Amino acid sequence: MAVPAPTTIEHDRRPDESVGARRRSPVPYFLLIPAVAILLFGMGYPVVWQVITSFQKYGALQQLGGKAPDFVGLENYIAVATSPTFWQVAVRSVIFCLITAFITVVIGMALALLMTRVFGWVRITLQIALLLAWAMPVVAAMTVWIWLFDRRRGVVNYLLDLIPGVDMNQYNWIGGDPFVFFLVASIIVTWMSVPFVAFSAYAGLTQVSTEMVEASHLDGASGWQRLRFIVLPIIRPVIMIVLLLNLIWDLRVFTQITMLQDAGSKTSDYDLLGTYIYKMGVAGLNFGQGAAMAIFVLALTIVLSWFYIRSLLKEDQA
Repeated sequence: MAVPAPTTIEHDRRPDESVGARRRSPVPYFLLIPAVAILLFGMGYPVVWQVITSFQKYGALQQLGGKAPDFVGLENYIAVATSPTFWQVAVRSVIFCLITAFITVVIGMALALLMTRVFGWVRITLQIALLLAWAMPVVAAMTVWIWLFDRRRGVVNYLLDLIPGVDMNQYNWIGGDPFVFFLVASIIVTWMSVPFVAFSAYAGLTQVSTEMVEASHLDGASGWQRLRFIVLPIIRPVIMIVLLLNLIWDLRVFTQITMLQDAGSKTSDYDLLGTYIYKMGVAGLNFGQGAAMAIFVLALTIVLSWFYIRSLLKEDQA
C-alpha cells in the first residue's frame, strides 16, 4: 500500500514580509491626521501671518484698520540685519539660554539622582518642595524674588551684609550692572525649571535595571563609572528632550525679564530677544520688523534643536 507523501504547507509570505506589510499600513498615518490638523490650525496660521507681516510695513494705522499694509519686500529683514542692537541682544540671548539650560539640566539630574538614594520622608519632602516650586505662578514667584533682591529691603543684601568685611548695603542687583541682572535672571529661571528636569530624569532613572547596576558594582565599577557608562546612556533620550525644551524656553523667556526690568532698568542692555521684540513690535508699533525678528527666533530655535532632530533621524535609519 502506497503511503501518501506528506503535504507541505507553503506560506505565501515570509514573516519578515508580513512585518514589513504591517509597517507600511496606512492606518497609523490616518490616526495622525487629527493631531496634524490641530497643529496646522493652531500654529500654522500665526506662522503664516508672521511671514506675511514681515514683508509689510505694518504700524499703528494698519493695526487700527485706517490703512492697508504696504509691501516692502526685504526692507524689514535688512533693517533687522543691520541693527547692531539686535545682534547684541541675539548673542546675549543665546549665551543666556545655553548657560541657563545647561545649569538647569545638571542641577535637575543631581536632584533626580538624590531622589533615588534617599527614602521615606526625605524623598517625599524633596518632591513636595520641587512640586510647589514648579506649581507656583510666575508672577507670584517673581514678586518674591524681586523682594529678595530688593536694594533697600532685600533679604539677600541683609544676609550678605552680616558677613564681616562684606558691604552690601543697598547693592543694586537688578538695576546696576547688566551682568549681575542676568545672573539674577538665570538663578530665577533655573529655580523655576529645575523641578521639571528633576521629575523627568527621576522617571527615567526608575527604568534603569537594578540588576545591571548591581552587576557592574560587583565587577568593580565605581559610582562615576556606573553613572557614565550605564545610567546616562539609558536615560539619554530623556536628558536630550529636557535639554531641548529648556533651550527653547530659555531662549524665549519673557515674563521674568520683563518683571525684573519693571523693578530695575528698562534699557536695551537688559533685554533678551523676547522683551526686545515686544518693545520693537508691540510697544513700538512696528509689527513688520517685530515679525521679521520673530522669524529669526524661529530659525534660531530650529538651529538650536537640530542636534536632537539629527539624533532622531539617525535612530529612525538604524
